[in-house]
Amino acid sequence: MRLAFFVGLSLEFIPIAMNPITVQNPDEILNVLADISLRGKGFTTESLLDYVLEEGFTEPIFLNASGEDPSAFYKGRPNAWAIYQVREWKRVLTISGGPDQERRVRITETP
Repeated sequence: MRLAFFVGLSLEFIPIAMNPITVQNPDEILNVLADISLRGKGFTTESLLDYVLEEGFTEPIFLNASGEDPSAFYKGRPNAWAIYQVREWKRVLTISGGPDQERRVRITETP
């Protein structure tokens, strides 16, 4: 996100960091994921929700998002989160990236 303000006669934009979030309501998780797109190097998707559903995470119970990535977008605005963890019972989907890093995806099962 960016904050706009006037300096003299020109409009200036400064980036605003995304705060880390933790969501534990399945419907809210799906709503947040629907507004995230990932571009840049490595793993990309125009809809993180579509990818999560394709991987079988249809009722996630936990979402944690943190960090900042200029090529990650939330509601069309850059500088969304860099790291995502989506949990559905024993399965965990982790997406990690960040500035000047190749974004990676990993799915694991916890014991």
